[in-house]
Amino acid sequence: MPTESGYHMTPDDFRQFGRAVVDWIADYYENIEDYPVLAQVEPGEIRAKLPKGPPLVGESFEDILADISDLILPGITHWQSPNFFAFWPANASGPSILADLLSSGLGVQGMSWVTSPACTELETHVLDWLAGMLGLPEKFMSHTAGGGVIQDTASSATLTALLAARERATNFSSNERGCDGQLVAYASTQAHSSIEKAVKIAGIGKRNLRLIEVDRNYAMVAEALVQHVQVDRAAGLIPCFVCATLGTTSSNALDPIQDIGTICKNEGIWLHVDAAMSGTAALCPEYRFIQEGLELADSYCFNPHKWMFTNFDCDCFYVDDRTALVQTLSVLPEYLRNKPTESGEVLDYRDWHIQLGRRFRSLKLWFVIRYYGVEGLQYHIRRHVELAKRFASWVERHPDFELAAPIPLNLVCFRHRKGDGFNRRIMEAVNQSGNIYLTHTTLDDRFVLRLCVGQTYTEEVHVRRAWELLQRTAAALNEA
Repeated sequence: MPTESGYHMTPDDFRQFGRAVVDWIADYYENIEDYPVLAQVEPGEIRAKLPKGPPLVGESFEDILADISDLILPGITHWQSPNFFAFWPANASGPSILADLLSSGLGVQGMSWVTSPACTELETHVLDWLAGMLGLPEKFMSHTAGGGVIQDTASSATLTALLAARERATNFSSNERGCDGQLVAYASTQAHSSIEKAVKIAGIGKRNLRLIEVDRNYAMVAEALVQHVQVDRAAGLIPCFVCATLGTTSSNALDPIQDIGTICKNEGIWLHVDAAMSGTAALCPEYRFIQEGLELADSYCFNPHKWMFTNFDCDCFYVDDRTALVQTLSVLPEYLRNKPTESGEVLDYRDWHIQLGRRFRSLKLWFVIRYYGVEGLQYHIRRHVELAKRFASWVERHPDFELAAPIPLNLVCFRHRKGDGFNRRIMEAVNQSGNIYLTHTTLDDRFVLRLCVGQTYTEEVHVRRAWELLQRTAAALNEA
């Protein structure tokens, strides 16, 4: 409630209310399994409970916080629940949440080095740490011509890479004259929908996006890519961009980077590798097989906000030639000019992505890496993969269920043998129960259930309960 301080929250009030918020969050995590994983509300239900207009006079913080529990929680799908197996992980952690609080408290706008040197230099340093931790090619380190930057999401990283590819293919003239309809981009039929959105935004157009067929493991067929490139060149078009995926959203398929990269080098095409979720697995040396051929890529990204205990949003985007990126995206009005920038001795990350402004995201990575250590992160990744493979073994042994795709890491695609409609009914029933949350995909025109293991506090007991619930639900539906 407003005080004599002129409506601002005083430092003493901030301490008091801050403790209350931290306690609320801690209580939430302690009791998160008491809530239905998937929000059990109807469209418009939450908004109908909110006041029709804003308050004329400020309200007490206690009342505001109470409404989080009373009004907001019923409409939350609990992504941090250990029983959340849908989509992909979004696994926050205590160190990351506290770092995000610090970032908000500092209120840094890190668009240029001069606007907060620590924001830029910590980001460069932590991205180099990560490149080493993951075993990435040295060309992605900041001491080379390349380097890394934090984007918000892999969707933005893909768009940024596509823009740089577009400019390189046209000798940096598309920014001046626009696209002429000759540029072509390629991805597999299993690639993320952000590729289609990127070609639309970049002016290349959906009709110039080629979706390349996949093999029996749902990975891009390199020979088919070559054929499409040759057909397009013969038609007078300019192949400029290929997006390969390490861990597709539908099935966790791994495109053959070595073969695709060789094609791209021979053809002079920009290769971007999207490892949004699965890239985190490379923290463990035994899973770095997924990166074979990555030295041939022009750019690479993965999301610590999916499987590395770093709360949303945080995508790590690497390029082997930052000059191409900066030349594509740099705009320097007079009000942004400063001596450090003009010296050429600093990085201005505003030139590495779409937006101008940027938050102090590297604090989250710094805290997570320092708190868990490399060994701690490796332990949890290995555990999640182990649990996914254990779930897959239960599916394999059951006479009524079957696996629908290979399981290289932490995603299991499976289905009941009774067909698409039955599988849809299983999914709807378990989700409506509130006990777990699953999502689906379509593979070979069949409805397939997906179980993704990767939330921060998921343990074997949660995976086992999910399997028991699926079996009980299938049996009950079969008898109905």
